Amino acid sequence: MAANTFMFDAYGTLFDVHSAVREAGSSLGALAEPVSQLWRTKQLEYSWTLTLMQGFDDFWALTERGLDFALARYGVADPALKTALMNAYQTLGAYPDVAPALARLKAAGKTTAVFTNGTKTMVDAAIAAAGIGSLLDHVVTVEEALAYKPLPAVYHHAMTKVGIGAPHEIVFVSSNRWDIAGAASFGMVPVWINRTGMPNEYPGRDPVAALPDLSGLATAFLGG
Repeated sequence: MAANTFMFDAYGTLFDVHSAVREAGSSLGALAEPVSQLWRTKQLEYSWTLTLMQGFDDFWALTERGLDFALARYGVADPALKTALMNAYQTLGAYPDVAPALARLKAAGKTTAVFTNGTKTMVDAAIAAAGIGSLLDHVVTVEEALAYKPLPAVYHHAMTKVGIGAPHEIVFVSSNRWDIAGAASFGMVPVWINRTGMPNEYPGRDPVAALPDLSGLATAFLGG
């Protein structure tokens, strides 16, 4: 498939959303995994419900609210731990396949972009920590759109920010199946990075390819 622009979701696709708890949450012990999972669940839930209510608070605020809920749900009252976890979230670890995949696309002359629910401050910090800034041509956030994915207008916002006139000219790459469904509905060329082996869902809004990580992305589109 010929395509010149590859657009990547950030959280869960390029950056490991659970690395913050692994880095700074050792004191949670056996609660580490359930806290991390609930934190992520609530962070996303708040973005969807706010958009449905035609409201908007930035993703950093939603990230903090999600953490507050997760800690309260499991009876953890530790302000220092909360601060450490929020600080760690600013520099989430990038998956090891990210830099090589981006480098191969850039070497082939492709345009690369990040499109994220995160704030510009959040994603810039994560990109800098991962050392991948030179491999990205555009960083687009939802802040100017004042709404969250998967609202179609938000994908349109991203398309126009990278100077593309038609959605089918963009390969959209995400590990979030709901995000893939949104991009497919909008008309982008969606590629699902199924890092955790989840079953497929959202029939009729399917990816053109499903890969276990980013290592096979360039081969799928460039060959070789």
